[in-house]
Amino acid sequence: MKLILYIITIFIATTSIAQNEGLFEQGNTLYNEGKFNEAIIKYEAILDAEKHSAELYFNLGNAHYKLNNIAPSIYYFEKALLLKPNDKEILHNVAFARNMTVDAIDVVPDVGLSKLFKNLTNMMSFDTWAYMSVVAIFLFVIMCLFYYFSYQTGKKRLAFIGSLSFLILTCITLFFAFNRFKIYKTHKPAIVFSQEALVKTEPNLRSEEAFRLHEGTKVEILDTVKSWKKIKLTDGKTGWISSDAIKALKEI
Repeated sequence: MKLILYIITIFIATTSIAQNEGLFEQGNTLYNEGKFNEAIIKYEAILDAEKHSAELYFNLGNAHYKLNNIAPSIYYFEKALLLKPNDKEILHNVAFARNMTVDAIDVVPDVGLSKLFKNLTNMMSFDTWAYMSVVAIFLFVIMCLFYYFSYQTGKKRLAFIGSLSFLILTCITLFFAFNRFKIYKTHKPAIVFSQEALVKTEPNLRSEEAFRLHEGTKVEILDTVKSWKKIKLTDGKTGWISSDAIKALKEI
């Protein structure tokens, strides 16, 4: 009975993968034919099946960009970047999409050690840092065994230096892996989808207007109070915006 269930599960999974690949290819064909709305429908059908990838988000961003849909194009490019943060093609296209936005918001630059630390942390994804940690630990164990079973002084010295080096590398990569994971968990980016959204000083309609934002602008969610989100811009400004006006990037 278990074998039959296992075979059925494998069959369903294989069929689902084949269907999604077929939809993806159909979407690509429609995109190349200039039928961008139809392509979006095919791509979104894959999302409805809860299948996600950087390539899928990237193609959705391109299709929306061709239709001048500012917010959706930036939204999907940004989601693709969450999966592949250093992909040059995605970075190139999202830069073009951002040029369509109305809001010109300055970025408060990092300086000194803070900038260096941030650049090193963001150099690789959490998975890559974790993978490097596992490799470093494995090599550390190998060097320890080599040290234990070696009888010559020169080989022991070399094994000791090697094991110490890999131990240090393990600590460094683990540190950056946990820091990258912490950044990912606390970082809550979102894209403004309203054509024009009022940002208030407090989470209610009676409060004063702090500033206005337009579709496609990227913000950081700091807090939530009922139907309001406290947001922060790259220039440091904060305020409260209606939850309906933005769409969080980490929502599936």
